[in-house]
Amino acid sequence: MKAKDPGTTGIVLLDDDPFMLKLLTQMLAQLGYTRVTACDSGQKALTQVRETREVVDLIFLDINMPGMDGVEFIRRLVECQYGGSVILVSGENSRILESVEKLIGAHRLIALGCLQKPVKPDELARLMSTLKPNIGPRRLAHVSQQSYSGEQLRAAIAGGQLVNHYQPKVDMATGAVVGLECLVRWQHPEDGLIFPDRFLGLAEEQGLLTQITTVVLTEAMKQAKAWWEAGHHLPVAVNISMDDLIALDFPDLAVALAASIGVNPQLLTLELTEGQVMRQLSTVLDVLSRLSLKRFRLSIDDFGTGHSSLAQLRDLPFDELKVDRGFVHGACADGTREAICRASLQMAHQLQMKVVGEGIEDRDDWNFLSQLGCDVGQGYFISRPMPAAEVGDWIGTWGARTCVTRLLIA
Repeated sequence: MKAKDPGTTGIVLLDDDPFMLKLLTQMLAQLGYTRVTACDSGQKALTQVRETREVVDLIFLDINMPGMDGVEFIRRLVECQYGGSVILVSGENSRILESVEKLIGAHRLIALGCLQKPVKPDELARLMSTLKPNIGPRRLAHVSQQSYSGEQLRAAIAGGQLVNHYQPKVDMATGAVVGLECLVRWQHPEDGLIFPDRFLGLAEEQGLLTQITTVVLTEAMKQAKAWWEAGHHLPVAVNISMDDLIALDFPDLAVALAASIGVNPQLLTLELTEGQVMRQLSTVLDVLSRLSLKRFRLSIDDFGTGHSSLAQLRDLPFDELKVDRGFVHGACADGTREAICRASLQMAHQLQMKVVGEGIEDRDDWNFLSQLGCDVGQGYFISRPMPAAEVGDWIGTWGARTCVTRLLIA
């Protein structure tokens, strides 16, 4: 979607400070945004959103106001099915701003970013450059999403429509490709490539997660063997489900599968999230301990987003810790995220675990993790997930970029 012309962009300013309203109006005018309505109360801003015919593309919101505060305003904005964006403008500390920004996202509104008072012109200009038009009532956003039945998913599994894509993982110090994460997709004959958030929930409801794991793990093992025979030592990481973790025979099935394909279990990393681990802990301990004994590598994914993280690191035989993308991206400019990344790396290294930084979206993320001493990086800055057939060519292209990656940490 193309950015909207500044002259036709509808903007509402919500702040109880008249000086700030005047200042923001002037700063926006200098950027070409002239359709600006200033409101000194939440009720006035809601009226502007609901009852005028002019489309509101963006709301600047001060979260600390008398009467209706910014958090309540967001709740009321959801009821209006607002489809534009929100920029937080406040003198509150960054922790509060980040919490409210996450609240906006949880309500499926568009959080364009935060501006600390006093607002800096360059920061304002940067955020405005990312603004997209109002998409219309939020209820329309998902109408086009096709829903699928359990029967369709079963047929897809049986018909070989589930395919693996692979996202590279690289050594942060050298740029060398050190592995790939396997991510399942549904190659639908009519709807094209369907991402897992569209069908894994259905799979869980229908009791199909174990079947999907078996399909994904089988293909991942075959691919790891093929790469090995082609001279590429590329371990493959596969996500496993809670259904796998509570199946006491899962380690035996995994070993038997590896033996039948002829692949060393050490080429496979099994990833699980924090939230999975704490359910039915005794069974999970049994399964993970046996998988480790059988030489599968174990990785705790999305670290920091669940509960009892320290107890899990103490009690379970993990080889690798993956710092969640929510802490990695933008950490170089966010003190809270930086502290979490730094502490996670230090703790994992003291426990002799390798650390993977997920969600490296840009050069700043790469430089930040490199300087912290993160072992492995993963994210769109390196590569998006791709079919197995494209990995060989990508490795050659990435090799040509190695000198660039070295410059990133210089």
